[in-house]
Amino acid sequence: MKNSLISYPLHHDEQLRARARKVIPNGMYGHLSTMLLPTGRVPQFFARGEGAYVWDTDGNRYLDYMCAYGPNLFGYGQPEVNAAFVEQMQAGDVLTGPGPAMVDLAENMTGMIGHADWAMFCKDGTDASSIALMIARAHTGRRKIIRARRAYHGSASWCTPIRHGVIAEDTAHQIFCDYNDTASLQAAIDEAGDDLAAIFVTPFQHDTFAPQAMADPAYMRLARDACDRLDAVLIADEIRCGFRLSRDSAMTLNGVAPDLSTWGKVLANGHPLSAVLGSDRLRAAAASIYVTGSYWYGAAAMAAANVTMRLIRETPYLEKLSRLGEALRTGLDEVATRHGYAFQQTGPVEMPLFLFEGDPDMRLGYRWTTEMLARGIYVHPWHNMFLNDAMTEDDIAQTIAAANESFAALRQCEAELTAPPELAILRKMVDH
Repeated sequence: MKNSLISYPLHHDEQLRARARKVIPNGMYGHLSTMLLPTGRVPQFFARGEGAYVWDTDGNRYLDYMCAYGPNLFGYGQPEVNAAFVEQMQAGDVLTGPGPAMVDLAENMTGMIGHADWAMFCKDGTDASSIALMIARAHTGRRKIIRARRAYHGSASWCTPIRHGVIAEDTAHQIFCDYNDTASLQAAIDEAGDDLAAIFVTPFQHDTFAPQAMADPAYMRLARDACDRLDAVLIADEIRCGFRLSRDSAMTLNGVAPDLSTWGKVLANGHPLSAVLGSDRLRAAAASIYVTGSYWYGAAAMAAANVTMRLIRETPYLEKLSRLGEALRTGLDEVATRHGYAFQQTGPVEMPLFLFEGDPDMRLGYRWTTEMLARGIYVHPWHNMFLNDAMTEDDIAQTIAAANESFAALRQCEAELTAPPELAILRKMVDH
């Protein structure tokens, strides 16, 4: 049993990595890079996806709990969404001006999101975060922004978590607080004073490498009250969790309405699109800034998004995600306890994070993850995951059965485990 880890062949993947290293820095970059994941066990390249599953370039199939790091809400290749995309692509996508789908989508989203009176569209979450920041500063004429330590809002120079190539001026006028800590937030508000332009918040804390925490209503209320008192802007980052916790803004779960919100990931069920939504109070400021992109107005992704919005409104997907998530959490708790592991499952059940208690160097988490991968279940050792509407009760049962085997295999080899070689890079990121 000590060498129980099943080996999925990754020969084509290894060949692609070798080729990529010659023509791409590090062979891969950004959040899709597997350089911090278990070496030799996690595929870097994938050939296709269908429903809840992905296939790597060697033909191995995985039940995918990463959902492309979030965009897969209704299943890879959802037929209605893709049909709308293809139909619009054939008619015309990136043209000299946007198509009617843009107006349809703005009407759809402002009709669904309680705090929204207008919408702007772009391509990824970093775009949306940067636009929201510009609007807040245009509205207030101020400089300071407050955001939580280790909260991720994108990879532009003002917000990237890794500061290589970033100069002090890029990150000036930012004040950091501890998420859910009202005293820390109040200190940041006091420091900003009458130069406060905006407070960025996420509807729940989803930092990597650490247990997820649901928002403290008092923390959110303080942020809202401070923005009201100082005529600053409350910005809700819904890029990761939008439409996964609510059909409205997830901030409604905290009883607080933002002035601006940023959206991405699921909007077009995998087709590239993001959005900024805002209240009438910010309309003039939004109209005053100059932001644009050659591909931002592509009609095909917007057509796909209009179908996605209809599915969000008309199907019981949200209730299904909650039901499956509860079943998964309960089943994993049971099998972990059976094998004597203190297994942390934090965050909303629709977006779970798995960690082991008493595992500071992540040797348990990394090995368990590789055992799950070897059994065809793609999970992540330190990033939150996602459920999607294409998953079934059988998929959850398959996951729990694989987890039972993986915990058993982990117990057999636990004494021989050493800290993963990726730990030094990972720790550097955490400490930063």
